[in-house]
Amino acid sequence: MNHHPADEVAQRLESIRRRIAAVERPWTHDVEITAVTKAFAPSVVDAAVEAGCTVIGENYAQDLLSKRERIEGLDPHRRPRVDFIGHLQSNKVRQLVGLVDRWCTIDRSSIAKEVSKRAPGAEVLLQVNATGEENKGGCGPDDVDGLHRRCTELGLVVAGLLTIGPTGLSPDDAAPGYRLVRSLVDDLGLAVCSMGMTADLDVAVACGSTNVRIGSLLFGARPTPVHQEGDGRG
Repeated sequence: MNHHPADEVAQRLESIRRRIAAVERPWTHDVEITAVTKAFAPSVVDAAVEAGCTVIGENYAQDLLSKRERIEGLDPHRRPRVDFIGHLQSNKVRQLVGLVDRWCTIDRSSIAKEVSKRAPGAEVLLQVNATGEENKGGCGPDDVDGLHRRCTELGLVVAGLLTIGPTGLSPDDAAPGYRLVRSLVDDLGLAVCSMGMTADLDVAVACGSTNVRIGSLLFGARPTPVHQEGDGRG
């Protein structure tokens, strides 16, 4: 799907919504779909909006900056929320202010401080490393409470938590970590629990996700090569 026609994206979006609705779960909340536009050309923004996507997610600063003109050119009433869902480097924050609506990967006090400096009162998610993998971003589960307090002290609005499933395992292997993060969300009284991508969205929804991050299932195979800056989140 090289040109990402909006009608095809819309069909895929509806298919994902039906798939989510079919998951047995004790929760009745809606599950928001973040359309991950990582590595695709700026034209993907138009296709996503035309298809009815209300949130887009970007992993890499340079990718998001390349889409600035497309995003800023949209009618304000149609502009999707823009989530930054990749590894966040302090020196990139200033470039992204004004484009990012929700900073989803706050995992340390230093980056929280930089975001609060450049975008006072910003809405954020805290990223949790629930698998213990060294190559994954995120604070440890035991550090979530302290980071939450620090972000609040800095004037940031903590909407919820984000986590990524284990690398190289089956979707079912993500369930323990997802259940842990869901419990942390509940303990802190937060609204957002961002868990699940294309491969494991069913497990994530069953474990209580309120937001799934979907790329290839919406837009098809990504162009190659994909940037190596940070780990994949869609």
